[in-house]
Amino acid sequence: MDDPYLFGKIAAVNSLSDVWAMGGEPLTALAIVGLPLGDAELDVFGEVVRGGAEMLASVGVTLVGGHTVEDRELKFGYAITGLIHPQKVVTNSGAKAGDRLILTKSLGTGIISSAIKFGKASEEAMQKAVSAMTEPNRLASQAMQEVGVNSATDITGFGLLGHAYEMAKGSKVTLKLNASNISIMPQVFELLAENIKTKGDRYNRTYVGDTVEFSSDISALMQSVLFDPQTAGGLLISVAKEKAAILLDKIKSHAIEANIIGEVQEYDGKLIRIIN
Repeated sequence: MDDPYLFGKIAAVNSLSDVWAMGGEPLTALAIVGLPLGDAELDVFGEVVRGGAEMLASVGVTLVGGHTVEDRELKFGYAITGLIHPQKVVTNSGAKAGDRLILTKSLGTGIISSAIKFGKASEEAMQKAVSAMTEPNRLASQAMQEVGVNSATDITGFGLLGHAYEMAKGSKVTLKLNASNISIMPQVFELLAENIKTKGDRYNRTYVGDTVEFSSDISALMQSVLFDPQTAGGLLISVAKEKAAILLDKIKSHAIEANIIGEVQEYDGKLIRIIN
Protein backbone atom coordinates (compact mmCIF):
# COMPACT_ATOMS: atom_id res chain seq x y z
CA MET A 1 0.00 0.00 0.00
CA ASP A 2 1.78 3.13 -1.26
CA ASP A 3 -0.62 5.98 -0.52
CA PRO A 4 0.81 9.48 0.09
CA TYR A 5 -2.50 10.70 1.52
CA LEU A 6 -2.37 8.03 4.23
CA PHE A 7 1.31 8.77 4.76
CA GLY A 8 0.36 12.35 5.66
CA LYS A 9 -2.39 11.26 8.06
CA ILE A 10 -0.11 8.79 9.82
CA ALA A 11 2.69 11.36 10.10
CA ALA A 12 0.26 13.74 11.81
CA VAL A 13 -0.95 11.13 14.32
CA ASN A 14 2.63 10.12 15.09
CA SER A 15 3.67 13.72 15.72
CA LEU A 16 0.65 14.59 17.86
CA SER A 17 1.01 11.58 20.13
CA ASP A 18 3.93 13.01 22.12
CA VAL A 19 1.67 15.76 23.43
CA TRP A 20 -1.26 13.42 24.10
CA ALA A 21 1.03 11.04 26.00
CA MET A 22 1.87 13.86 28.42
CA GLY A 23 -1.80 14.64 29.01
CA GLY A 24 -1.65 17.79 26.92
CA GLU A 25 -3.90 19.19 24.22
CA PRO A 26 -2.13 19.94 20.89
CA LEU A 27 -2.86 23.41 19.51
CA THR A 28 -0.63 24.14 16.52
CA ALA A 29 1.55 22.25 14.06
CA LEU A 30 4.55 23.35 11.98
CA ALA A 31 5.35 21.08 9.03
CA ILE A 32 8.96 19.92 8.58
CA VAL A 33 9.64 18.65 5.05
CA GLY A 34 12.49 17.12 3.08
CA LEU A 35 11.48 17.22 -0.59
CA PRO A 36 13.15 15.93 -3.78
CA LEU A 37 12.78 18.25 -6.75
CA GLY A 38 10.63 17.15 -9.67
CA ASP A 39 7.03 17.36 -10.86
CA ALA A 40 6.17 13.80 -9.78
CA GLU A 41 7.42 14.43 -6.26
CA LEU A 42 5.39 17.64 -6.03
CA ASP A 43 2.23 15.75 -6.95
CA VAL A 44 2.95 13.16 -4.26
CA PHE A 45 3.81 15.88 -1.76
CA GLY A 46 0.47 17.56 -2.38
CA GLU A 47 -1.35 14.40 -1.28
CA VAL A 48 0.88 14.01 1.77
CA VAL A 49 0.10 17.57 2.85
CA ARG A 50 -3.63 17.05 2.25
CA GLY A 51 -3.71 13.93 4.41
CA GLY A 52 -1.77 15.57 7.23
CA ALA A 53 -3.85 18.75 7.14
CA GLU A 54 -7.12 16.82 7.27
CA MET A 55 -5.96 14.81 10.28
CA LEU A 56 -4.82 17.96 12.10
CA ALA A 57 -8.14 19.67 11.42
CA SER A 58 -10.11 16.63 12.63
CA VAL A 59 -8.56 16.96 16.11
CA GLY A 60 -8.73 20.75 16.28
CA VAL A 61 -5.06 21.52 15.59
CA THR A 62 -4.12 24.53 13.47
CA LEU A 63 -1.42 24.22 10.81
CA VAL A 64 0.57 27.44 11.11
CA GLY A 65 3.15 26.91 8.35
CA GLY A 66 6.25 24.87 7.71
CA HIS A 67 9.85 24.60 6.59
CA THR A 68 10.99 22.78 3.45
CA VAL A 69 14.48 21.72 2.41
CA GLU A 70 15.67 19.86 -0.67
CA ASP A 71 16.41 16.21 0.08
CA ARG A 72 17.04 13.01 -1.87
CA GLU A 73 13.90 11.38 -0.47
CA LEU A 74 10.60 12.62 0.91
CA LYS A 75 10.59 13.25 4.65
CA PHE A 76 7.58 14.67 6.43
CA GLY A 77 6.49 15.41 9.98
CA TYR A 78 5.31 18.12 12.33
CA ALA A 79 6.62 20.09 15.28
CA ILE A 80 3.65 20.30 17.66
CA THR A 81 2.86 22.95 20.27
CA GLY A 82 0.33 22.10 22.96
CA LEU A 83 -1.14 23.28 26.23
CA ILE A 84 -1.16 21.63 29.66
CA HIS A 85 -1.56 22.74 33.25
CA PRO A 86 1.92 22.65 34.85
CA GLN A 87 0.60 20.58 37.76
CA LYS A 88 -1.03 18.00 35.49
CA VAL A 89 1.90 16.98 33.29
CA VAL A 90 2.08 13.21 32.82
CA THR A 91 5.68 12.02 32.44
CA ASN A 92 7.16 8.65 31.52
CA SER A 93 8.95 8.49 34.88
CA GLY A 94 6.12 8.44 37.43
CA ALA A 95 5.08 4.77 37.51
CA LYS A 96 4.54 3.43 41.05
CA ALA A 97 4.67 -0.07 42.49
CA GLY A 98 1.17 -1.55 42.46
CA ASP A 99 0.10 0.30 39.30
CA ARG A 100 -1.55 -1.53 36.43
CA LEU A 101 -0.27 -1.06 32.87
CA ILE A 102 -2.72 -0.37 30.03
CA LEU A 103 -1.82 -0.52 26.32
CA THR A 104 -4.25 1.14 23.90
CA LYS A 105 -3.31 -0.33 20.49
CA SER A 106 -2.31 -3.69 19.06
CA LEU A 107 1.32 -4.34 18.10
CA GLY A 108 2.77 -5.25 14.71
CA THR A 109 2.78 -2.18 12.46
CA GLY A 110 6.53 -2.35 11.79
CA ILE A 111 6.39 -5.98 10.72
CA ILE A 112 3.31 -5.44 8.55
CA SER A 113 4.82 -2.32 6.96
CA SER A 114 7.88 -4.36 5.99
CA ALA A 115 5.64 -7.08 4.60
CA ILE A 116 3.76 -4.54 2.48
CA LYS A 117 7.05 -3.58 0.78
CA PHE A 118 7.59 -7.21 -0.23
CA GLY A 119 3.97 -7.82 -1.24
CA LYS A 120 3.53 -10.31 1.58
CA ALA A 121 0.89 -8.61 3.74
CA SER A 122 -2.72 -9.74 3.56
CA GLU A 123 -5.52 -7.26 3.00
CA GLU A 124 -6.72 -7.86 6.55
CA ALA A 125 -3.29 -7.12 8.01
CA MET A 126 -2.86 -3.98 5.90
CA GLN A 127 -6.24 -2.60 6.88
CA LYS A 128 -5.66 -3.35 10.55
CA ALA A 129 -2.27 -1.61 10.49
CA VAL A 130 -3.57 1.44 8.63
CA SER A 131 -6.57 1.71 10.94
CA ALA A 132 -4.30 1.67 13.99
CA MET A 133 -1.79 4.14 12.59
CA THR A 134 -4.49 6.63 11.61
CA GLU A 135 -6.29 6.40 14.96
CA PRO A 136 -5.46 9.48 17.06
CA ASN A 137 -4.57 8.92 20.73
CA ARG A 138 -6.66 11.95 21.68
CA LEU A 139 -9.61 10.16 23.29
CA ALA A 140 -7.38 7.77 25.23
CA SER A 141 -5.39 10.78 26.46
CA GLN A 142 -8.54 12.61 27.53
CA ALA A 143 -9.70 9.52 29.41
CA MET A 144 -6.45 9.27 31.33
CA GLN A 145 -6.65 12.99 32.17
CA GLU A 146 -10.16 12.52 33.56
CA VAL A 147 -9.22 9.53 35.71
CA GLY A 148 -5.72 10.63 36.71
CA VAL A 149 -2.68 8.44 36.04
CA ASN A 150 0.87 8.19 37.32
CA SER A 151 2.81 7.80 34.07
CA ALA A 152 2.40 7.38 30.31
CA THR A 153 4.33 7.19 27.08
CA ASP A 154 3.44 6.69 23.44
CA ILE A 155 4.75 3.56 21.70
CA THR A 156 6.70 4.46 18.58
CA GLY A 157 10.12 3.63 17.13
CA PHE A 158 11.63 1.96 20.20
CA GLY A 159 8.81 -0.59 20.29
CA LEU A 160 6.84 -1.61 23.36
CA LEU A 161 9.91 -2.82 25.23
CA GLY A 162 12.03 0.21 24.35
CA HIS A 163 9.45 2.64 25.68
CA ALA A 164 8.63 0.39 28.65
CA TYR A 165 12.36 0.39 29.41
CA GLU A 166 12.38 4.19 29.51
CA MET A 167 9.38 4.22 31.85
CA ALA A 168 10.87 1.61 34.17
CA LYS A 169 14.30 3.25 34.24
CA GLY A 170 12.91 6.73 34.84
CA SER A 171 10.54 5.49 37.54
CA LYS A 172 13.12 3.17 39.19
CA VAL A 173 10.72 0.22 39.11
CA THR A 174 10.25 -3.14 37.42
CA LEU A 175 7.50 -3.57 34.83
CA LYS A 176 6.02 -7.05 34.73
CA LEU A 177 4.27 -7.64 31.39
CA ASN A 178 1.94 -10.50 30.57
CA ALA A 179 2.49 -11.39 26.91
CA SER A 180 -0.78 -13.28 26.64
CA ASN A 181 -2.70 -10.05 27.36
CA ILE A 182 -1.00 -8.06 24.58
CA SER A 183 -3.08 -7.68 21.42
CA ILE A 184 -1.24 -8.59 18.21
CA MET A 185 -2.31 -7.64 14.69
CA PRO A 186 -3.33 -10.37 12.21
CA GLN A 187 -0.68 -12.30 10.25
CA VAL A 188 2.20 -10.93 12.34
CA PHE A 189 3.47 -14.32 13.56
CA GLU A 190 3.22 -15.80 10.06
CA LEU A 191 5.30 -12.94 8.66
CA LEU A 192 7.90 -13.28 11.40
CA ALA A 193 8.14 -17.01 10.61
CA GLU A 194 9.19 -15.91 7.10
CA ASN A 195 11.84 -13.67 8.71
CA ILE A 196 10.07 -10.45 7.76
CA LYS A 197 10.99 -7.80 10.30
CA THR A 198 12.56 -4.34 10.45
CA LYS A 199 16.10 -3.26 11.32
CA GLY A 200 14.54 -1.63 14.36
CA ASP A 201 14.08 -5.08 15.90
CA ARG A 202 17.85 -5.43 16.21
CA TYR A 203 18.42 -1.82 17.27
CA ASN A 204 15.75 -2.02 19.99
CA ARG A 205 17.26 -5.20 21.42
CA THR A 206 20.60 -3.42 21.70
CA TYR A 207 18.95 -0.38 23.28
CA VAL A 208 17.20 -2.38 26.01
CA GLY A 209 20.13 -4.77 26.50
CA ASP A 210 20.04 -7.17 29.42
CA THR A 211 17.58 -5.08 31.45
CA VAL A 212 14.71 -7.28 30.21
CA GLU A 213 14.12 -10.92 31.16
CA PHE A 214 11.82 -13.31 29.29
CA SER A 215 10.31 -16.36 30.91
CA SER A 216 11.29 -19.61 29.18
CA ASP A 217 7.89 -19.98 27.49
CA ILE A 218 8.09 -16.67 25.58
CA SER A 219 8.82 -17.62 21.97
CA ALA A 220 11.39 -15.92 19.78
CA LEU A 221 8.53 -14.72 17.56
CA MET A 222 6.77 -13.08 20.49
CA GLN A 223 10.00 -11.41 21.52
CA SER A 224 10.26 -9.89 18.03
CA VAL A 225 6.72 -8.52 18.35
CA LEU A 226 7.64 -6.83 21.61
CA PHE A 227 10.74 -5.24 20.05
CA ASP A 228 8.94 -4.27 16.81
CA PRO A 229 9.15 -0.50 16.15
CA GLN A 230 5.70 1.04 15.88
CA THR A 231 4.55 4.00 13.83
CA ALA A 232 1.82 6.06 15.52
CA GLY A 233 1.39 3.38 18.17
CA GLY A 234 -0.82 3.50 21.22
CA LEU A 235 -0.26 4.73 24.75
CA LEU A 236 1.30 2.73 27.56
CA ILE A 237 -0.32 4.03 30.75
CA SER A 238 0.61 3.32 34.37
CA VAL A 239 -2.40 3.86 36.60
CA ALA A 240 -3.17 3.11 40.24
CA LYS A 241 -4.72 -0.34 40.73
CA GLU A 242 -8.00 1.08 42.07
CA LYS A 243 -8.42 3.28 38.99
CA ALA A 244 -7.41 0.73 36.35
CA ALA A 245 -10.85 -0.73 35.63
CA ILE A 246 -12.41 2.75 35.50
CA LEU A 247 -9.82 3.98 33.02
CA LEU A 248 -10.05 0.85 30.89
CA ASP A 249 -13.84 1.20 30.65
CA LYS A 250 -13.56 4.87 29.67
CA ILE A 251 -11.05 4.10 26.94
CA LYS A 252 -13.04 1.16 25.61
CA SER A 253 -16.21 3.27 25.54
CA HIS A 254 -14.60 5.08 22.60
CA ALA A 255 -14.25 1.76 20.70
CA ILE A 256 -10.51 1.80 21.33
CA GLU A 257 -8.69 -1.50 21.73
CA ALA A 258 -7.11 -1.49 25.15
CA ASN A 259 -5.98 -4.10 27.64
CA ILE A 260 -4.33 -4.33 31.02
CA ILE A 261 -1.03 -5.95 30.05
CA GLY A 262 0.84 -5.99 33.33
CA GLU A 263 1.74 -4.31 36.58
CA VAL A 264 4.44 -2.23 38.21
CA GLN A 265 6.57 -3.76 40.94
CA GLU A 266 9.39 -2.61 43.18
CA TYR A 267 12.70 -2.75 41.32
CA ASP A 268 14.13 -6.27 41.58
CA GLY A 269 17.27 -6.10 39.45
CA LYS A 270 15.54 -6.15 36.05
CA LEU A 271 13.64 -3.25 34.54
CA ILE A 272 11.23 -5.48 32.61
CA ARG A 273 10.06 -9.03 33.13
CA ILE A 274 7.92 -10.80 30.51
CA ILE A 275 5.71 -13.75 31.45
CA ASN A 276 3.01 -15.66 29.61
